[in-house]
Amino acid sequence: MKKKKREEKVFIYWDNSNIFHEAQRFFSFRHPRSDVRNRVRIHFKNLYRLAHADRKVVCAYVAGSVPPDMESLWEQIQKQPGIEVAVIDRFARTHSEQDIPDRILQLHMLENVMDFDPGIAVVLTGDGAGYDEGRGFRRTLERMKKKGWGIELLSWKHSCDQKMKEWAEKKGIFVALDDFAEQITFVTEVVDSRRASALELSKRPRV
Repeated sequence: MKKKKREEKVFIYWDNSNIFHEAQRFFSFRHPRSDVRNRVRIHFKNLYRLAHADRKVVCAYVAGSVPPDMESLWEQIQKQPGIEVAVIDRFARTHSEQDIPDRILQLHMLENVMDFDPGIAVVLTGDGAGYDEGRGFRRTLERMKKKGWGIELLSWKHSCDQKMKEWAEKKGIFVALDDFAEQITFVTEVVDSRRASALELSKRPRV
């Protein structure tokens, strides 16, 4: 009798500040003489679907800050069932803007290793900081891999830490957000915004 394929269970860890700011840079490279950088927004539903790729989501965590004009995105995310959100004030002076969200995500990653059987860790970030000090996303991903977890790293190619990218390509999957830029972002207009293109998952590699 043919063995039933095991259901893929996905755990999502989304570093929104990194993904959003690098989306702005990506479009500023494409359109250096326009103001498009300041009008780029993340299409949350499409990027979230790109992350889970129509697989079962066990846990999803999104962390970041609230820069100007981004309140609507966080409101949209917080309305989605099953997603845990951690938002900090980007103008808080007690810690660096990104340090707290990063540590929150990495804590969730380690907690999930302790609390669940191995699944697929889908991490949206390009931040490789802290590796030489024994911390950071890459160190946490290495720990998850040793415990039997599948690894998928989603990031913009221009900003992803090169060593973390190479490690993900060797040990798991690297998904370049550049390949889906028109589907996972939109650009605001004076009054309204254009819709992102329909998301096509056929180009999206999986573990």
